Amino acid sequence: MDRAEIGVFGGSGFYSLLEHVREVKVDTPYGPPSDSVFLAEVAGRKVAFLPRHGRHHTIPPHKLNYRANVWAFRSLGVKAVISPCAAGSLQAHVEPGSFVVCDQFVDRTRGRADTFFDGPIVTHISPAELYDPVLRRVAIDCIRANGIPVHETGTVVVIQGPRFSTKSESRWFHEQGWEVINMTQYPEAYLCRELGMAVVNISLITDYDSGVHSGTEPVSAHEVLRVFQENAVRIRKVVLDMIEQIPADLEALGAFQSLAFSRGDGHAASEEDIRLFETRFIW
Repeated sequence: MDRAEIGVFGGSGFYSLLEHVREVKVDTPYGPPSDSVFLAEVAGRKVAFLPRHGRHHTIPPHKLNYRANVWAFRSLGVKAVISPCAAGSLQAHVEPGSFVVCDQFVDRTRGRADTFFDGPIVTHISPAELYDPVLRRVAIDCIRANGIPVHETGTVVVIQGPRFSTKSESRWFHEQGWEVINMTQYPEAYLCRELGMAVVNISLITDYDSGVHSGTEPVSAHEVLRVFQENAVRIRKVVLDMIEQIPADLEALGAFQSLAFSRGDGHAASEEDIRLFETRFIW
């Protein structure tokens, strides 16, 4: 049976050098994911890798089928998700080449399908502490152990894409005190929590956004790709180290248990009061 306990959103660089990688196609109620899921074993842990933008990076951020990607992980049994991403800096002290382990997000996207809970039972998942503190601590320790500059906290503002920010937008985000800007963390991370999976983000800083805070040139896709490729080897090592260090008891993270307080129908409960994914998945 195809199963995994840890999921990683990332390209082929994460699994291309691993042995005995199996490619599986996963069907979901929301259509196809971005690509096949690649299953492997790392340090005795069963891991699922999914290229967020497709293996050839052909799907732009605003066209990603986030629900299908997240559902695919959960259907395989994943309980913890590592979600690295390329990101721009909004503050001068957050330098390109450093990593940020974000603890908050701000949603500036529009029109994205961003919930599994469309009724008939109203459900509200709190994102107040979206990113799991235990996984964040593991990420910070592994990044630091690899000699990479790391910011232990940060707010990522998620924009719609594919365009970058104007200078006025970037200045506004900067003045709010937010550190990081990206195009994919919402709704990806939030949807993980809706399905009871713990999630951690590592933002790989590639640039200074529109450049207004650092006196640099505005960001370009070419520059983002260049720096991201330089970071590829480093983030691969960090992710593989994290997989080895993540606690064995993933249920103790409490992501699934937190769903118990999310229903909008008061304290009424019965054996029939279950979520759609609980009828299909094995926890």
